[in-house]
Amino acid sequence: MVSLADIQAAESRIFSHIIRTPVVHSPTISEMTGANVYLKLETLQKAGSFKVRGATNKILSYPDKTGELGVVAASAGNHAQGVAVAAHSAGIPATIVMPEWSAITKQEATRSYGAKVIIHGQTLEESIEKAREIAGKGNIFIHPYDDEAVIAGQGTIALEVLHDLPATDMIVVPVGGGGLIAGIATAAKAIKPEITIIGAQAGVCPSAGESLRHGSPCRVKAGKTIADGIRVAETGILTLPLIQRYVDRHVLASEEDIADAMLLLLERKHVIAEGAGAVPLAALMNNTIDVPSGSYVVLVISGGNVESALLFRVIRQSLARQGRLMRFSLLLDDQPGTLARILTTIAQEKGNILHIHHLQGGSDIPVLMARVNIELETRGWDHISAIKNVLADAGYEIRME
Repeated sequence: MVSLADIQAAESRIFSHIIRTPVVHSPTISEMTGANVYLKLETLQKAGSFKVRGATNKILSYPDKTGELGVVAASAGNHAQGVAVAAHSAGIPATIVMPEWSAITKQEATRSYGAKVIIHGQTLEESIEKAREIAGKGNIFIHPYDDEAVIAGQGTIALEVLHDLPATDMIVVPVGGGGLIAGIATAAKAIKPEITIIGAQAGVCPSAGESLRHGSPCRVKAGKTIADGIRVAETGILTLPLIQRYVDRHVLASEEDIADAMLLLLERKHVIAEGAGAVPLAALMNNTIDVPSGSYVVLVISGGNVESALLFRVIRQSLARQGRLMRFSLLLDDQPGTLARILTTIAQEKGNILHIHHLQGGSDIPVLMARVNIELETRGWDHISAIKNVLADAGYEIRME
């Protein structure tokens, strides 16, 4: 079983190969929660996530065993990139098996680090089976989470957190297969036994929670999630005992919670976090974690590798849920001045127009009229109500989209 000594040895082994990421205070989130909230920004790590820590420790732990075939791993993205970067740094080849649903950007990023990418499997577990098959030919297999050297490498995060912020009372960690939280919890509890460790997982893939409930690794049906980095259907055999021993509580976050957390990080801290990386904040903000007033809380923002298209969709949907986007359509007489008048009315209510689509000749549009679809940026639901009332008073019949 992984110990503090193993994690300290990993820190000494990998320190010159990784970035020592900052622990950054968030005044906004602190004010919202009543705690002193800090972010451990693994988004700034090499390859954009914490995964390079464990991969580097694994490779450097066995310098004489990698051979000409190098290493093989399976991952949906972040572990893939971490292994690719670590292997490149060590001057050895890497083969990565990625599931079919893994993001194209993560596939291409992995190739850009010099790794050979094989697309195989509907689940991460199927990809791992394929990687183990390849390892039978002589490659060293690097498991994404269920490996003692990998767990020890991820645990170095806790050493940095407690060095930079000794007053830390709680660390909230995203959970997939459990390697990250197993390493962090092992180190943190050994150094500061009274510290609270919380695991946070996507609600559509609650494998760790179910495993804890059953007392053994339990496979769940992994639903689609924007937190694809922790979409793991079964907790590890090596990680679960460490989670059982050292983790105080396990909580879940919905897809909406995660999206809102991604937007909050982007707007208030200018941090681009992937879904998995934003789960600790999502769990903190959905009130599933009891945080004592004035306590010191560190959220492990584990990665920032998110597709631009997905980030755009997440932002728009989160804004709409918060009442910060208003979409509606209405019919106008198709003659000069009518559109200008409604835009003037909207401007007087301080609605910021984002998009306008003017449509003539549709099957549901009278011949002498046009349908106008409008999207506004608003301050919230009260602002939307005010705009709707003013438009109604002006004689416009709007249809909310």
